[in-house]
Amino acid sequence: MIKITEAFVEDIAKIQEIAHITWPITYGEILTAEQLDYMLDLIYSDEALSKQIQNKEQLFYLISDSNSVIGFIGIEHNYKKEAITKIHKIYLLPETQGKGYGKIVFEEIAKMALENNSNELLLNVNRFNTALNFYKKLGFEIKETVDIEIGNGYLMEDYVMGKSL
Repeated sequence: MIKITEAFVEDIAKIQEIAHITWPITYGEILTAEQLDYMLDLIYSDEALSKQIQNKEQLFYLISDSNSVIGFIGIEHNYKKEAITKIHKIYLLPETQGKGYGKIVFEEIAKMALENNSNELLLNVNRFNTALNFYKKLGFEIKETVDIEIGNGYLMEDYVMGKSL
């Protein structure tokens, strides 16, 4: 059984630890090592995470099984002042994949979204990320293709995917 609990500033080290484990596996064949390091620093530095958590730019949650923290999510309700919950981050440790945890986490996010008057879930996924097929199985559809400049000459080459609730 998994448990999802709100994360706070004191949980930043755990979020960073999971990001540094999952990102090289998720993006290692998609991004250069330099871009991977740049993005991890940009998104998961102490300063960036503190700001996001303290300003409630995203609501962070830790995902735990009976033994330990196995992942995290970062979501935003009322995205762009619309009835949308945006899933900015969702990462589970590699050893948890294939156990149904991802599906459970998405079901919990959907419940939170409905409680916050959202009628759609939205996420971005790298166009070459194998998770794309998982999201499609969950009922997400590609809404648009975007290239997002993130500095240092790097782009995030994503699909924006949505799912009605």
